[in-house]
Amino acid sequence: MPTRSPFDILTIPQNDDNLSAAIFSSEQNDTASSPSRRKKKKKRNRKGKTTSEVSSVVSENSVTNGEIKNYSCTVSSMVTEEVESEANCVMREVTAQFRELRQRNVSSVINGGETMISLATEESGSGRKEDNAVEGVEEKEAVGSEIKSDQWMHLKGGKLQKEVSLDWKKLIAEDSNFTLHLEKSPMKYFMEEMNAGNSLRSTTTISNDKERERVYDTIFRLPWRCELLINIGFFVCFDSFLSLLTIMPTRIVITIWRRLKTRQFERASSAELSDFGCFVVLVTGVTLLQQADISLIYHMIRGQGIIKLYVVYNVLEIFDKLCQSFVGDVMQALFNSADGLANCSQENMRFWLRRFILDEALAVVSSIVHSFILLAQAVTLSTCIVAHNNALFAMLVSNNFAEIKSNVFKRYSKDNLHSMVYFDSIERFHISAFILFVLAQNILEAEGPWFESFISNALVVYFCEVIIDVIKHSFIAKFNDIKPIAFSEFLEDLCKQTLNIQTESAKTNLTFVPLAPACVVIRVLRPVYAAHLPYNPLPWRIFWIFLLFSMTLVMLVSLKLMIGMGLQKHAKWYVKRCQKRKLHSD
Repeated sequence: MPTRSPFDILTIPQNDDNLSAAIFSSEQNDTASSPSRRKKKKKRNRKGKTTSEVSSVVSENSVTNGEIKNYSCTVSSMVTEEVESEANCVMREVTAQFRELRQRNVSSVINGGETMISLATEESGSGRKEDNAVEGVEEKEAVGSEIKSDQWMHLKGGKLQKEVSLDWKKLIAEDSNFTLHLEKSPMKYFMEEMNAGNSLRSTTTISNDKERERVYDTIFRLPWRCELLINIGFFVCFDSFLSLLTIMPTRIVITIWRRLKTRQFERASSAELSDFGCFVVLVTGVTLLQQADISLIYHMIRGQGIIKLYVVYNVLEIFDKLCQSFVGDVMQALFNSADGLANCSQENMRFWLRRFILDEALAVVSSIVHSFILLAQAVTLSTCIVAHNNALFAMLVSNNFAEIKSNVFKRYSKDNLHSMVYFDSIERFHISAFILFVLAQNILEAEGPWFESFISNALVVYFCEVIIDVIKHSFIAKFNDIKPIAFSEFLEDLCKQTLNIQTESAKTNLTFVPLAPACVVIRVLRPVYAAHLPYNPLPWRIFWIFLLFSMTLVMLVSLKLMIGMGLQKHAKWYVKRCQKRKLHSD
C-alpha cells in the first residue's frame, strides 16, 4: 500500500464514478483482510480509540469549514472496512504529531512562561471546533497539570533546578522601606520622630468635620437640651403634684355639694370615680404615715457608719424606681376599672364594682409602701446633711458615680434614653421633696444659725445632680451615636402630652403618680403647722387652722395657675416651632 499523508483521505474526488469505484475496490479487499482487521480492532479497543474519536481528532486538527465536516460524515457512513483501517493509520499519525506538538508547547511554556498550549491546527492554518474537542480538552488538562507541577522549577543550563530560597535579611537590606529602627542610632531615630509631624499619628486619626461636630455636641448642644428637657419634666411633675392637692379636692367637694343640693344620687362618672379613688389613697397614706416615728428612724440611720449610710440610700433609690413603675401600672388599672364601672350595664355592675374595689385596695397598698420608701430616703438625706463628718459628700460621690458607671457604658436605644430622661425628671422632683423635708426638720429641731448651712448643702445636692445628669446623658448619646436633635424630639412629645395631644406611642409619655410624694410632704408639713397654732382657746385655735389652711390653699392654687398656664403656653409655642422647622426642612 502506498504511503499517504494524514490528510490524503480528504482528497477523494468529488464525482460519483470515482466514489463508486473506490467503494467497489474496498468491498473486494474486505474478505481478504478480515483477520488483520479483527486484530486491529482488538488493539484499537484496548487503546480506547473508536472510530468516532478518530473522526473527532481528524475534524479537530484538519477540518476548517462546514463542507469538510459534512463530507467526513458521508465518508464515515459509506466507506468500508479498508477505509476504516486506513483511518486508523491516519489517527495514529495525527496522534503522534499532536504529542510532538504538545511537547514543544510544554517546553516553550517552561522556558518563557508566556506561551500557552497551541492548537494542533496551527501548522495546517485552520482553527479547532470547541464543541467536538473532547480529546483536545483531555490533552489540555493533562498539560495543565504538568505545568502546575513544574511551576516552581526553572530551566538553567538545560537542566531543571529548584528555586533558590528567599533571603529575608538580604531583602530588607536592599529595600529602604523595610529598614528597621533598631538598626538606627538613637539620635537619628529621635530626629526622624521630630520631623515626622504629628507625634500621636500611631494612636490617633485625623478628625473630620463630623467628628468635630460630635465633640461640640457633647460639650455644648446636648447638655443644654438635656437640662431643658429635665427641667420641663420637673415642672410637669410639679404641676401634677399641685393638681392632686388643689384640683382633686375641689372637684370632690363640688361633686358632693351638687349631690346633696339636688338630692339625686345617680351613678358617678369615670372622672369622679378616679378622683374618689385617688383621694382614698391619699388620706389612707397620710394617716398611716402619721403613725411612723420620724425621730426613731432618724436616730437609727444616724447611728450607722458612713458606708452603710450611702448603701442604704442607694438601695432605697432602687426600690423607689421599682415602686414608681409598679404604682403607675396600678393606677392605670384603677382608672380603667373606674371607666368600666361608670359605663357598664346594670347586669355587669357587680363584676365591675368588685374589680374597682380590688384595684383600689392594691393602689392603697402599693402607694403606702412607696410612701414609706420615700420617707426613709428623705430621712437618710437629712441625716447626711446634718452630719458633721462629710457624710453628705460621701453619699453624693457614691450615689452619683455609681449611677454613671451603671449607665454610661451600656448600649441604649433612643426609646430607652427617652425613658431615662423622664426618670431623671421624676428623681429631680423627689429630691426637691426631700429638701423640703430637711427644711421642715430644721425648722422644728435646729438650734442656732442653720439657714446658711442648709442653703449651701441644698445647692450642693442640686449642683451635683445637675452635673451628673448632664455627664451621663452626654456620654450615653456619644457612645450610642444619638444626636442632640433627639432631645428636641423628646421635648416635643412632652409638650404634646401637656396639651393632651395623642402621640404615636404611649411609651413616649411621662408617667408620674404624685400620691406617695404628696403623702410625705403632708406628713412633714403637718407638725410645722401644728407648732404655730395656739393651744387655747378652742375657737381661736379653729380660726387659726382655717386661716392657715386657706392661705396654703390660695398659695397652692396660685402656684398651680402660674405653672400650668406657663406650661401650656410653652407647649403651644414649642409645638408650632417644631412644625415650622419640619415644613422648612421638607
